[in-house]
Order: sequence, then structure tokens, then C-alpha cells
Amino acid sequence: MKAPNTIRPHCPRCNAHTVHNVSIYKAGKRRGAKLGERRQTRRRKGYGGQKFPLQHNQAKVTKKQSLILVCKECGYTKQRKGVRLKKLELV
Repeated sequence: MKAPNTIRPHCPRCNAHTVHNVSIYKAGKRRGAKLGERRQTRRRKGYGGQKFPLQHNQAKVTKKQSLILVCKECGYTKQRKGVRLKKLELV
């Protein structure tokens, strides 16, 4: 699917329909020093291993891709709900 680079949705801060830049959401880098990551390694340590079952048979073919919208007027950022697509391209 091809999506436009800019759209004009409603901005709650400006309280008007303004031009927004569109980008695809990408997860950030995982940091080993964060509490959740430390807790996970502590749970996995020693005998017993993984504390929850890993999913081996993948049922879904695609992943949901979310859009990040940034207002050009005030810089307000909001996220559009994910759409299940094989490929998303910004045009």
C-alpha cells in the first residue's frame, strides 16, 4: 500500500486541521540495562530456562504497521492505529 508523506488530520493542540508529516513506526533499540531486560535475564538464569512459552507456529502472515504523525505547526506527535499490511510505502 502506498501512503502519502503529508496529510491534514486534526491536531488537538492547534485545534485545527493542519499538515502533518507521516513516518512509519519503528521499535527502538533494546537496552540491556533497563529493568525489564534485567528481570528477564534473571528469570532465565539457572535451571528451568524460559518462564513463558515461546511461540513456534506463527499464525499471522503480516504485522501491523503504525503511522507516526507530526504536526508541522506545533510539533505535536500522535500515532495512528496499526493496519495489517505486507508492505507500506510512503510516497
